[in-house]
Amino acid sequence: MQSRKTLRKRNNRSNLLLVIVGLVIVIAIIGGVVIHNNRVAAEAKARKFATTHFNPNTTIYGVKVGKLTVAKATAKINTQAKNTVRLTDDKVVVSRDPKLKTIEENEVKDFFDKQHTAMPSNKKYNYESKELTTAKKKLMQVHNAVVDYKVGGKSYKLKAKDLIDQATYRDGKYQFEDVDKLDKKLNEINKEVSTLHKSYRFTVPTGNKVNGKTITVKNQSYGWGIYLKKTKPAIEKAFMNGTKTVDGKDYLYGEGYSTYAHGYGKSNHGIGNSYIVVSIKKQEMWIVRNKKVVVHLTDVVTGTYTGGKGNRTPTGVWYIQYKESPSTLRGYNDDGSKYASKVKYWMPFTLSGCGFHDASWRTDWSKTAYLKGGSHGCVNVKPAEIHSVWKNVHQNQAVIVYN
Repeated sequence: MQSRKTLRKRNNRSNLLLVIVGLVIVIAIIGGVVIHNNRVAAEAKARKFATTHFNPNTTIYGVKVGKLTVAKATAKINTQAKNTVRLTDDKVVVSRDPKLKTIEENEVKDFFDKQHTAMPSNKKYNYESKELTTAKKKLMQVHNAVVDYKVGGKSYKLKAKDLIDQATYRDGKYQFEDVDKLDKKLNEINKEVSTLHKSYRFTVPTGNKVNGKTITVKNQSYGWGIYLKKTKPAIEKAFMNGTKTVDGKDYLYGEGYSTYAHGYGKSNHGIGNSYIVVSIKKQEMWIVRNKKVVVHLTDVVTGTYTGGKGNRTPTGVWYIQYKESPSTLRGYNDDGSKYASKVKYWMPFTLSGCGFHDASWRTDWSKTAYLKGGSHGCVNVKPAEIHSVWKNVHQNQAVIVYN
């Protein structure tokens, strides 16, 4: 039988064990509460962080912006992101121009809204620049572009990869930066097809027959050339837009009084079937309309051929600049004195002041009058015959003057 002392000791031990167990339970409860509260606080903090910061694995335009605010992400992208696309050496490459602003804060905010979650997520979010992606495809299309350039009755296949060495997309704009080869090619084509200052064989009238002898003439102000300043951008635009054909007739120029492209698309070396011919040696002129001689004068007087100060009527192919009735012709005599001659009809064909007009003051209309007593360079027509010339001459009509 246990003694009272032994029993008391056993009870004391049991009570101590109960106290210890109770303390452990209390501590565990307190710990659980603390842990729960910490977890709730951490989740609240994380939830609040997620409302203002990007998820950890977020990339915009190749720049990691995880755990950054919209403002800081914007600054980082504008500091590090590539923003320029360049076509060079047959390759399309993306690079960075530090002078350009890559993205606006409101655009970054849009990306933020797309990836936003209530709690931070380890999911990967990658946002590429649609603008640069489009530009890369566009420049590669440009590189492979081929344009059929039609001009002067000929067709030329222009390949961008052969003519464009460098092109870029920068700040919302496409630009060709190295087009020396295109310039050279267009100049070569212009030399081949342009009719300005070109010589050729032409059949002039004899008597009342439109087809007389064949002579060599040279275009002076008459003719046309390729207007390179406008043609080059047109070709570049065609490369950029994928246009297959460019019609060269829309980008031509002329010389002299107007920039009209004289003779483009016309037959008969660009002269067409209606024109004016003047023979200095014969002192004759013809007006041809629709392949028929409608005016033939055998008594005109051209510029003084000898002894004067550049008073010869210039040879070559010109054009009627305009028609004026009446008019006053002004200039200088050989002795330096001024003259002012009133005429009823005036039809100039050179910038130096040569043209067709009546000459009521002239008394010598002989075949040799032009040798020493001709005009200052104009073609004088008798007052009785000038009206037939006036009504059959038209602006921009070719004027062929030959010796």
